[in-house]
Amino acid sequence: MSTDSPLRQRWFAWIYRYVDRVQKPFTARTRRHLLGDLEGDVLDVGCGPGTNFEHYTASARVTAVDYNPGMVAMARASLASGRARLATIEVRQADATALPFEDASFDAYVSTLVLCSVPDLEAAVDEAWRVLRPGGQLRIFEHVRSESEWKARIQGWLNPAWGYVADGCRLDRDTDGAFLRRGFEVVEEQRPSIPAEPLPLVILKARKPD
Repeated sequence: MSTDSPLRQRWFAWIYRYVDRVQKPFTARTRRHLLGDLEGDVLDVGCGPGTNFEHYTASARVTAVDYNPGMVAMARASLASGRARLATIEVRQADATALPFEDASFDAYVSTLVLCSVPDLEAAVDEAWRVLRPGGQLRIFEHVRSESEWKARIQGWLNPAWGYVADGCRLDRDTDGAFLRRGFEVVEEQRPSIPAEPLPLVILKARKPD
């Protein structure tokens, strides 16, 4: 979801396919916890290669979007291979900061390990608020700025080089804070430690007020 060139987007999608395979066994339990109870119309933003698909139940009608055409192709291949065992899922190309959906279109908004790469986080948060219905569920699993100041400074120093090779990814975003400042109400928040994901993480379940 960065503004990188098509060539770098394809390169990142190719690399991420292998990163996802390494991380998948370690993040599966977290994804089940985050997504397994969602019902109704669900928007999965930055779906990548479709890692979340197997964790949705038959109660979910999922619209999965990604800005990167390479990721969209891999997500569609995941569907074709039967990764989505229960849910109804449609994959589309779309930008998290300018979603092509009407206001109040969805019962749930999901992002997993993607909002670090969105060029304008506040615009993405505003779009999440806009497309969710009153009472809608927010579910995010993201790496974020460390609560340790010295570690956060290191994250900031590494940002330029890391962003160049990782499709615009920023290491030090206050992603959960951005959603809460927008007005989402916390249901559950955790900061887990997961092998194969060395960066500080947050799991947030929240809701848009009625």
